[in-house]
Amino acid sequence: MPAGRKDYRDRLFNFIFGNEEHPEWTLSLYNAINHTRYADPSLIKLTTIRETLYLGMHNDVSFLIASLMNLYEQQSSYNPNMPVRLLQYAGNIYERYIVGHRKNKYGRTLIQLPVPKLVVFYNGPDERPEAEDLNLSDAFPPALREASDIQVHVRMINVNLGKSETLLEACKPLAEYAWIVDAIRKNEMTLKGKVDDGALLETAIDRAIDAIPDDYIIKRYLEAHRAEVKGMLLTEYNEAQAMELFREEGRAEGRAEGRAEGRAEGRAEGRTEGEDRLARLMKLLFGQRRFEDAQRATTDAVFRDQLYREFQIV
Repeated sequence: MPAGRKDYRDRLFNFIFGNEEHPEWTLSLYNAINHTRYADPSLIKLTTIRETLYLGMHNDVSFLIASLMNLYEQQSSYNPNMPVRLLQYAGNIYERYIVGHRKNKYGRTLIQLPVPKLVVFYNGPDERPEAEDLNLSDAFPPALREASDIQVHVRMINVNLGKSETLLEACKPLAEYAWIVDAIRKNEMTLKGKVDDGALLETAIDRAIDAIPDDYIIKRYLEAHRAEVKGMLLTEYNEAQAMELFREEGRAEGRAEGRAEGRAEGRAEGRTEGEDRLARLMKLLFGQRRFEDAQRATTDAVFRDQLYREFQIV
């Protein structure tokens, strides 16, 4: 763990756009998404949720403006389950709204509620379209989708550098955020094999922060909070890498256990049990901030078995 590292549980996206010190950045993002021209940042009432969810951190940016409830979430890996997740978060915010405005949801008078607008900003390494729709109904059995009484629609926008250029041009802080993410990835590729693997990511982040152009409006703020920014990025990148390795290893372990059974039922059970054991292990390692152990456990079967015994995971 780097010296001076704190337990940062935020993401850089949320640090920038959920920042009460700079509501103008949030308003800029809102205007770019909704093609509006609001000029008064005081219109924004931030209602940011900070939660720790399964195998990692979840931080979304949500705010109320006019009669809309905007939930903005950044994802560094593709997740088709965002509709159900954002449905749950919207329910939490509605509850806050009802209590905060002293509304009676059990009364005879219809409560007027803000309209939910759900957006996911994707900046993962996998190639995705510039924009795509994620629908809750996609998770239902095809023959029963039309019968559903609930539908949730989420817009997923690719904000990697070179994608969604019109949006990035309309929101300078978002374009600058995309530049930083891209710079870190490029630095990792350039530095690979030249610096120790344990210092690769931290060095890549340092160089990206050092290279932020002087005319970037978020430059001074990020430099002033350099340790926090590094902590966020290290946490997010380590989690993303370890989680992907965990998925791959869990699938492989499950297949191996299933083959040992030699029948279809054994394969299914083996896959489920293998993924469940590894998931439990990863949750415990992340809870103790043991990112290096988590990464090693996904590729080193002997070390993984040692950790299973350490945590008494059978």
